[in-house]
Amino acid sequence: MSRTTNGAASRGLNRRALGLLLELALPVAVLVGYGVWASRAQSFYFPPLDEIGRYFNELWLFDRVGSDLVPSLVRMGAGYLASVVVGVSLGLLLGMSRVLRTAAEPVVEFLRALPAPALIPFSLLLFGSGDSSKIFVIVLGAVWPILLNSIDGVRGVDAQQLDMARAYRIPLAARVTRIILPAAAPRIFAGMRTSLAIAIILMVVSEMVASSDGLGYFVLEQQRSFAIPEMWTGIILLGVLGYVLNWLFLRLERRVLAWHFGLKGLAGPAAPRKQSGRAARRSARASSPSAPSSDGEV
Repeated sequence: MSRTTNGAASRGLNRRALGLLLELALPVAVLVGYGVWASRAQSFYFPPLDEIGRYFNELWLFDRVGSDLVPSLVRMGAGYLASVVVGVSLGLLLGMSRVLRTAAEPVVEFLRALPAPALIPFSLLLFGSGDSSKIFVIVLGAVWPILLNSIDGVRGVDAQQLDMARAYRIPLAARVTRIILPAAAPRIFAGMRTSLAIAIILMVVSEMVASSDGLGYFVLEQQRSFAIPEMWTGIILLGVLGYVLNWLFLRLERRVLAWHFGLKGLAGPAAPRKQSGRAARRSARASSPSAPSSDGEV
């Protein structure tokens, strides 16, 4: 038994190491290729890699962190959290009520079609040039994937589970927290991941208009001053920031939805357990397809 466990653990470590090497191979190849090409091209717009690295070290370790990076992270974090709260709350309401969903559908589709950057002038008129206008723009663009995925997740809850909960007179709050939210969580997290990338994009766009700090402001000001290496450091930092935030989100998703990935067989290798005849029959009945929910009514 111990040999089997040790073999499975070693295979898991080998797969992780291979996956890490595959993730690093292409970025390293791109950096090496760019470094070789830029050193030969001598282009003003594509400075050598060592020059970008020198400016990156001077600016972001840690001279401009407090003045530009921290304000951007605060705005993006506030806008993203507001999008999650609004999107999940409205998604639960609209997904649980067919009447509300039908009444709100024209408004939702109209607002969803509006590009968030086009509303920057309106946000400046409404909130001024402070952080509130930038957070408002982030929420306007990032809320829709969360909202729509929350509605679809609630509508996809098993109708038999809801009928049984009503038959046993389980309170509505318990039904929402114990049945609906767990069942809709995978789709909600999928929308949250999409919204995270949108929040980063809108953070940069909103800071390029009527702003005095932030990563978007920094990149635009360096471009206007023809400080090209400094501009590239801001662009690289944005890419690193997006990668790190996505990595952290995936770790959080794996932890919160561990049961979901386990059911999908994505939680890693596990030692097979032999079931008794009665347990096997119960598992077969539990895995049999059930009637889907037609409208998500609770």
